[in-house]
Amino acid sequence: MPREKGQKVIASNRKARHEYTILETFECGIVLQGTEVKALREGKASLVDAFATAENGEVWLHALHIAEYGQGSWTNHPVRRKRKLLLHRQEIDGLIGRLRDGNLTLVPLQMYFKDGYAKVELALARGKQAHDKRRDIAERTAKREVERELGRRVKGM
Repeated sequence: MPREKGQKVIASNRKARHEYTILETFECGIVLQGTEVKALREGKASLVDAFATAENGEVWLHALHIAEYGQGSWTNHPVRRKRKLLLHRQEIDGLIGRLRDGNLTLVPLQMYFKDGYAKVELALARGKQAHDKRRDIAERTAKREVERELGRRVKGM
């Protein structure tokens, strides 16, 4: 049976872009159990509280919520467990060095299927302070108003 091509988003962490300044993103594979994959195909995942850590030369995803698979039995997976992320050794070493240097964290932005494989978009990020969040909201609002006004002027011609 051929695998589906393309990308299908399972879950997004929209709050992460508000809470953090994204410095760099990585596409990671994720180690899953059988019923987890089936639950993900049904779209039953949440990245709200999820975060990643680098431990002993490996990257782990914590607090990712994947609901139990409805058709599963005693073989169902634990809902929240530590899951290993798959990256190249050079990427892991670079992440560990940057995490050690500064006030940075690893935040999952979205989870998706790409060519049949479950992937996580992981971001190296710095936390925003309250005034940074307010400034971003003000800039976004101003940009939206400018676009709206330009749209009105084009229609008026």
